[in-house]
Amino acid sequence: MAMARVSSGLAYPERFYAAASYAGFDGSSDSSTKGVSSKFSNDAALLLYALYQQATVGPCKIPKPRSWSPVEQSKWTRSQVRNPLPTKTRSLPFGSSSLRACLVRVTSPMCWNGLGNMASTEAMRLFVKILEEEDPGWYSRASNFVSEPAVQGEKNNETTAETVTENGNVLPEIKTIPAENGILSEPQDKDVVSEGSGAVGVYDQWVSPPISGPRPKSRYEHGAAVIDDKMYIFGGNHNGRYLSDLQALDLRSWTWSKVEVKTSGEAPVAPFAGHSLIPWGGNKLISIGGHTKDPSETMQVKVFDMQTHTWSNLKTYGKPPLSRGGHSVTPTGTSLVIFGGQDANRSLLNDLHILDLETMTWDEMDTLYNIPRSKVWGVAPSPRSDHAAAVHAERYLLIFGGGSHATCFNDLHVLDLQTVRQCIQFLAVAKLL
Repeated sequence: MAMARVSSGLAYPERFYAAASYAGFDGSSDSSTKGVSSKFSNDAALLLYALYQQATVGPCKIPKPRSWSPVEQSKWTRSQVRNPLPTKTRSLPFGSSSLRACLVRVTSPMCWNGLGNMASTEAMRLFVKILEEEDPGWYSRASNFVSEPAVQGEKNNETTAETVTENGNVLPEIKTIPAENGILSEPQDKDVVSEGSGAVGVYDQWVSPPISGPRPKSRYEHGAAVIDDKMYIFGGNHNGRYLSDLQALDLRSWTWSKVEVKTSGEAPVAPFAGHSLIPWGGNKLISIGGHTKDPSETMQVKVFDMQTHTWSNLKTYGKPPLSRGGHSVTPTGTSLVIFGGQDANRSLLNDLHILDLETMTWDEMDTLYNIPRSKVWGVAPSPRSDHAAAVHAERYLLIFGGGSHATCFNDLHVLDLQTVRQCIQFLAVAKLL
């Protein structure tokens, strides 16, 4: 996945160079902090210098100076850097006042050498972010350094596409300049995540994007999944009424549309809530379990084919779990791990099941060949529903929170799925002996 930069007014790298000129850097690779020391604090000036050097020169390869020089020493830590700044800094709280504090803690102190192998484009982005924190109005006062591109304004947003080159790859770069009452306004900076042919706008802060198209009914306990550049919403609970509609949100245009489902030889899909929706194979959606008006005895697995626009029941083998909703379904490799939930009689569950998507076979983890699970992998979490589950490193199943009829939980449980699979294989072989 590559990151392409989006900005108001100027695109990168021109925006970075305008910011660097405004901050006092003369455009040469040997620029120092002299020109910026009068505008910013020493820490901010050193950090801007380090990011400028990283963006224009690259990683620091200058030998550590033997004699004291404030500029040269700024390229080096005064103590050992145990955790140099990672190249992926998207997790830092950009757009907040804590950005510089995060960088201070990570680089310890702020220095060119501490930036490690950070990409030039990322250093440019951080440079502008730091400048915006130190001087929020710099862009409006940078007329001497900024040559604005021509923009033909209309009533609605105007989007233009350009290209930037990163690591030898040409990436699309999109600029969106909103206009209100004919006046161009400078929006918050945002990024575009480019993966293949898709480009999705993501922001440094929570925003409510301009949505078009008929919005779905309000709901909860629905399922959601993303395939390509669309997010799909299926079913849910609308004021106690179960739903069965399938909606799609185009993540490029932020447009909602209802997916027209064609009838097949099977009965129409029933309304569901509390189910899970999983993308499968690039062009299919799997819906697993859920509460429904007329529940079956065992958990149902349904699949929606994007090409035929039809729902069908997925035939599985082995012993399926009891019908339920509020469970968790966690993909790992070619399997789905199902835990907990609440059955049709409102009984809470804490059983574990694995569905192999290659063989469509259920593995029941409640007992292994009449051996209680507590004898194999310890005591399971207490029965619960509406919890959260995730898999770390394709191996460790994490279960957090959830609730019972009387209380909510904040406990965390971890299960090594690799050990589980090894136990299943071992006992299966032992049974044949």
